[in-house]
Amino acid sequence: MSLNRNEKAAVVSDVAAQAAKSQTLALAEYRGLTVEALNKLRVDARAKGVYLHVLKNTLARRAVAGTPFEVAAESMVGPLIYGFSEDAVAAAKVIADFAKTNDKLVIKGGAYGGKALDVNGVKALASVPTKEVLLSQLAGLLKSPVQRTAAVLAALAQQRGGGAEAEAPAAA
Repeated sequence: MSLNRNEKAAVVSDVAAQAAKSQTLALAEYRGLTVEALNKLRVDARAKGVYLHVLKNTLARRAVAGTPFEVAAESMVGPLIYGFSEDAVAAAKVIADFAKTNDKLVIKGGAYGGKALDVNGVKALASVPTKEVLLSQLAGLLKSPVQRTAAVLAALAQQRGGGAEAEAPAAA
């Protein structure tokens, strides 16, 4: 189905608005994917806050013109699905995880921080833990020395207090 000029302008403005608030773009070729598999990918993406869209490459190039994702224009060849995410790793993670289980989805590239990413760059970005995981790891690291100090002080208190408690019942 062909889009008229107004519909194309609406698609470009929609994608440009999404690109303006996103940090990451991941591109993958979806040739050979079944509708069922594509719907599963879309459901996974939606659950993780990733804007996933199949676009004509010319419309995608117009939409990302003037944004940090413009560097990925060279990778925009063939039937592609575009994944934009506000989270730095979500789009790459959704596409890379799906590509692991479905060999028909082929990662083509992407962009992050104004730099074009190749296939390995997208996979590397996908392997970075999410913000929540990193924050919990940091909290664990900050908690560890305090917890160890508290354990040592509790052991010292018990050792010193334990001797006094042992003598107190004998004197009574």
